[in-house]
Amino acid sequence: MSITVVGAGMAGCEAAWAIAEAGLPVTLCEMKPEKYSPAHHSPDFAELVCSNSLKASRIDSAAGLLKEEMRRLGSLLVPCAEQCAVEAGGALAVDRERFSALVTEKIRSHPMITAEQREVSEIPDGAVIIATGPLTSEALHEPIAALTGKPLYFYDAAAPIVTGESVSMERAFYASRYGKGGEDYLNCPMTKEEYLAFYEALIHAESAPLHDFEKEALRVYEGCMPVEVLAKRGEDAIRYGMMKPVGLTDPHTGKRPYAVVQLRRENREGTLWNLVGFQTNLKWGEQKRVFSMIPGLKHAEFVRYGVMHRNSFLDSPKLLNPDYSLRKEPRIRFAGQMTGVEGYMESAGSGILAGLNLVRAVKGQPPLILPRETMLGALTAYITDPYTVNLQPMGANMGILPMLNRKFRGRDGKQQKYQAYADRALAALDTVLHTA
Repeated sequence: MSITVVGAGMAGCEAAWAIAEAGLPVTLCEMKPEKYSPAHHSPDFAELVCSNSLKASRIDSAAGLLKEEMRRLGSLLVPCAEQCAVEAGGALAVDRERFSALVTEKIRSHPMITAEQREVSEIPDGAVIIATGPLTSEALHEPIAALTGKPLYFYDAAAPIVTGESVSMERAFYASRYGKGGEDYLNCPMTKEEYLAFYEALIHAESAPLHDFEKEALRVYEGCMPVEVLAKRGEDAIRYGMMKPVGLTDPHTGKRPYAVVQLRRENREGTLWNLVGFQTNLKWGEQKRVFSMIPGLKHAEFVRYGVMHRNSFLDSPKLLNPDYSLRKEPRIRFAGQMTGVEGYMESAGSGILAGLNLVRAVKGQPPLILPRETMLGALTAYITDPYTVNLQPMGANMGILPMLNRKFRGRDGKQQKYQAYADRALAALDTVLHTA
């Protein structure tokens, strides 16, 4: 059976490497330099189009734990990144040109990998992994849409997500408007004075820059309007919109709030909550500053900030199995940002799992499904959970892991908790790898 990986970004390179290291020949197809997306400029593989940071290195951090799991799964990119590291405090940042060149050299010199530089416009025959990223070309977009029965979601805006345990229940309360739906929402009420202070901070906060092609996308999609842009239409614009208090009574005061921010569950366990209607293009530091002014969110832990950019991805909860295969046609797998994972290393990690599972399928072995206690296992479970509605891309964070059975208090409590998460994750991963 022929094996093809389409796309030589972070996910595609990891997928091809995992397959080749297992002793199977694989063809890696990349449309550069024949054709470039609006965000890409280098002919090399694994191009970093935004930041050159791969986030924290510490194992007691979500990003560091993710990279350690990848290392234990045979990652190509983690050691390449370490070889090309530049000074960045506690983060793993790289010389992006050296990094891409090194990855390209490793891929091209592997005896089991054939690298072909051409645009793919049809789903290849045989076993295939599609890892063409958030800017999949129109030529391939159409056959993917035909295969899945729906277009890739055009993702322009997402609201911030916070951990449930960091919401202050001294101010917040559970309720749905008019008592419909039970405790489906967490509500953060505001007095008039609190609202006006928040409103002033919001309309004067600094926005993040957009690429030209992203600006064009946002002009087309009125429904993607950032909360700060809507707020500038008038003092009551958001108070009559996503912050309307009608149908709600604050149990702490017995009165209807002047305004309210609602949080909706991001997962079934209720460990993650998103700010309803708060899609935003503010800089991340500004989001932390302004949204922490919301009563109940003063000490909130933001696991993902709001983002606005062009990004195509699948409705993975309805389409993909936990081994990244397409339920409708299992010979086809997807990996990378187009599956709903967000971030360089998250994309690369999904590529490793897609590659390893393709190898196992070819060899007639059962799939490798990592435990929910691992960061990669939790990310995979998040994007493939069939109960998920309106998937929003997710990066590595401790909030998606199953909660621990004990509390950590004191000044070092948070770091001790994160270390416990990491210890549990790596022990679970090692157990699986020793028995797989």
